Amino acid sequence: MGIKKIKNEINIFLPEGAEESLCGCGGVKGLKALLPKDSDIEALGVIHHALADKKRIKILCMLSIQPLCVCIIRAVLEISDSRLSYHLSILKKSGLISGEQKGTWITYSLTDKGKEWLDSGINSVFVK
Repeated sequence: MGIKKIKNEINIFLPEGAEESLCGCGGVKGLKALLPKDSDIEALGVIHHALADKKRIKILCMLSIQPLCVCIIRAVLEISDSRLSYHLSILKKSGLISGEQKGTWITYSLTDKGKEWLDSGINSVFVK
């Protein structure tokens, strides 16, 4: 088994036959071209980060029932204002929730994107 250097690539060596095994997608370059754009991968990473914490998943599940103010979310989760603010900030940045000012209250609700993510995965795991 020989080792082959890919043309126009720096320090990338493949075992003999490896690139040929990718002939269906156009080799290494074809495979690279089929990958999502970096910006799309980054956006997905933001969502996965938002979904990587059990408190944030609980917030999403609560908001799937109805829009809620901070005081109710805090009471259910039994966490401090600063901790809740941190979690809500991550969920807002991911586009999964939004907040609407109502006088001195902010009511949080799922966005369409948040509903889609819940419908596509989280709710199917927790359906009772």
